[in-house]
Amino acid sequence: MKNLVIIILSVLLLSAANAFAGDDNQKTHSISINIPEVALLNLEGGSSISLSPTAPTEAGGAFDFSTAVNSDIWVNYSSIISGQASRNVTVQITSGTVPAGLTIKLKASEYSAAGGGGKGTFGKPTGEVTIDNTAKNVITGVKSCYTGTGVKNGHNLQYALELDSNSKDPYSLLSEGSTPITVMYTLTDDK
Repeated sequence: MKNLVIIILSVLLLSAANAFAGDDNQKTHSISINIPEVALLNLEGGSSISLSPTAPTEAGGAFDFSTAVNSDIWVNYSSIISGQASRNVTVQITSGTVPAGLTIKLKASEYSAAGGGGKGTFGKPTGEVTIDNTAKNVITGVKSCYTGTGVKNGHNLQYALELDSNSKDPYSLLSEGSTPITVMYTLTDDK
């Protein structure tokens, strides 16, 4: 009888162990991480600028175009892009025309930041470009990054108004007045 009790207890313990083994104390589920593509661009430092050469103060003097520069505007961007792809910042005139005898040159600075700024792989300036109604790269190689917001973050844009070096007599083409021009910047995928 003693053996029978031991056998019954053993069977009961074994059954209980198997019953508890079927009840896991661990469960799993999956997590899907989705980072959206982002391509945002903003201009900081004002909504308009003025480019004016200094008029001569003495008869026979020339205009001083070295003073017709402006560096008030900063371009900020945020970009999330996949793999080896990159983006460019382009510029073009979308409204108005540069008066005959003149050109507008633009140069973007290297990335800089006030107080730490952004992180990631920032774009590189392409050098000086002449602005017209054709989109031209100003900054290339933008990858996943953010520049920080506001002035002194991102790339500073320097505009310069110059006499058109391709014109035989640019002074003869100049006339008095103010000419409004709209310039558009676009953060585009590099193709």
